[in-house]
Amino acid sequence: MHLRLASWNVNSVRLRAEQVARFVREAAPDVLCLQEIKCREGEFPTAAFVDAGLPHLRIAGQKGSHGVAIASRLPIEDTPRLDLCREGHARAVSARIAGFEVHNFYIPAGGDIADRTLNPKFDHKLDFYERLTAEMAKRDPKDPLAILGDLNVAPGENDVWNHRYMSRVVSHTPVEVEAMAALKASLGFIDLAREMIPEPLKLASWWSYRAADFRKSNRGLRLDHIWVTPGLKDAAFRKGAAACRIHDDVRSWERPSDHAPVTADLVL
Repeated sequence: MHLRLASWNVNSVRLRAEQVARFVREAAPDVLCLQEIKCREGEFPTAAFVDAGLPHLRIAGQKGSHGVAIASRLPIEDTPRLDLCREGHARAVSARIAGFEVHNFYIPAGGDIADRTLNPKFDHKLDFYERLTAEMAKRDPKDPLAILGDLNVAPGENDVWNHRYMSRVVSHTPVEVEAMAALKASLGFIDLAREMIPEPLKLASWWSYRAADFRKSNRGLRLDHIWVTPGLKDAAFRKGAAACRIHDDVRSWERPSDHAPVTADLVL
């Protein structure tokens, strides 16, 4: 069975319901993980997802901010809730689909100061990473499991527009990169985008709204990720190579999210 996973920080699902429908028509994801839906469960545009062919939903909503959701063409089974956010934000939702676990995260951005003592938001971000890493370390690397979402860290030198400058800016500081590396090592996660497009080629999935032309300024960061455990490696490489794409064309649509969707294909 061919299955396409997608992750997208949509930056308000109600505001961009039509864009979501267009993306589903054009990219044909079977499982779509959304971050920053910015609504409560009862406010989620369920009918639009049913019409798009993604009727199976798991939603963790919050009024006006945060919020994550999983929408699937295939039936969804529940999985235990992960208690990762000390602030009680709606930042994690998970489900079992087609025999494997799908975990969707919107990890805190971390504010502006890269200091845990001076900046509670930064401490919260690292605390979330530490809790998630400890949770994943309890699992078996052979378990079929995927992590998707806006993880709010650009890990590599070529995942930012300027490594030297960005190393002093929250999202690419050494302590954040180290925290992400610890999470990746916890189960030997495979970063499918970098398997598809290896270093030293530049990759980005987020561009600031401040630039009138994001392609011209080209100051992007790769904050959005799809990772799989070794238990899904065969499924991800069934055709001989990883099939993963950052849909940067979506960032150029009218009234876009500042994030582009990312897709990856599995053959189960």
